[in-house]
Formats: sequence, structure tokens, C-alpha cells
Amino acid sequence: MTLLNERERQQVGEAITRIERDTDAEIVTVLARQADDYTYIPLLWAGLAALLVPGAVAVVASWLGLIAGFGAWSLLLVQWVLFSLLAVAFRWPPLLTRLIPRRVRFWRAANLARRQFLEQNLHRTEAGTGMLIFVSEAERYVEILVDHGISQRLDDGEWGQIVERFTAQVQGGRTLAGFLDCIEACGERLKVHLPATHERNELPNRLIVLE
Repeated sequence: MTLLNERERQQVGEAITRIERDTDAEIVTVLARQADDYTYIPLLWAGLAALLVPGAVAVVASWLGLIAGFGAWSLLLVQWVLFSLLAVAFRWPPLLTRLIPRRVRFWRAANLARRQFLEQNLHRTEAGTGMLIFVSEAERYVEILVDHGISQRLDDGEWGQIVERFTAQVQGGRTLAGFLDCIEACGERLKVHLPATHERNELPNRLIVLE
């Protein structure tokens, strides 16, 4: 997975600057490689497999008369070996992603988005006009969060189709195009419902990348 290069990040910043000329909204974009390292997931699945698989194999083999018995120490040894191998194998990113339930991935990404909203001071703008456009690539997760100054003028449902389209672009590996389209679409709505009243720039117009 490759995050946007320096020139692509500049394009996102330029798009924000262009949009903010027509609106009082303060737009911040954040791109995260991954919302969590999910260290516990490989261990959980490896532990379950190590508990269930050797015992099941031993029972079936015993029923079929393939082995006379399966001693406790032998079973324990097989479990430890299987656990160790799977704990390493399950850390392979393409496999790890499939092992994480969608609800868990989205929950972790949503938590990170809300932390970023606070860390980037989007809740401290002059008129509560902060907007966060957040993407976590590993989770294929996109979310738009806005402060009260925007939510009072635009219903949250306004962002649904924009997020859906952006998510499809991230899934297709078109993250830059997704950011540019999203910023443009948000800008079209913001300049109508929250037009610029005076020149200001409270927050940086750049893409924040969380490696």
C-alpha cells in the first residue's frame, strides 16, 4: 500500500485553498495508512485454531483407527507449533485484513477519525466551521465530520453520497481522485450554505498523512 506522494499531497492542499476562498468552512484532510495494528487479531485466530484443530484431527483419526491414541504431551506440542506458525502467518497484511471483522475495522477507523477531529483543532474554529475529510486506506474507510457551525446549516445526509463515491474510489486505488472530487463536491455545497464572509485561514491547507 502506497500513500500519496508529495506532489499528490500538494494537489490536495491546493484544492482546499481553492475551495476555502468561497466559504467560511475550515477544511482539513487526513489520510491514515491504517487505523490500528490489530496485534491481537492474529493471536486470537491462532489461539482458536490451535485449540480446535489438533484435538479435532486426533478424534477423527482415532475414530478411523489411524492412530491408537493421541497423548496429552503430543497434543500440547502440536498446539504450540500450530499456534506459533499461524500467529506469524496471520500477520501477513492481505490475510490479516480478511481476518478482521468489518465492524471492528470500521469501529477503529471511526475512533481515529474522531481523535483527529480534536487533535487538528477542528472544534476550535471561530464559528464552529471545521470540516474533517478522513480516509483510512487499510480499512477502506471514509468519513466526513463537521462542527456545529456547518451541521446547523447542512444536514449530515448531505455528505452520504459524497462519502459513498469516495469510498468506492479508495477501494479502486484512486485515493487522490477521491480526495479531489470530495473536496470539490463539499465546496459546492459549502459555498451555497456557508459562503465566505471574510478572509481567514485558521487551519493548515494540507493533507495530513498518518504513516
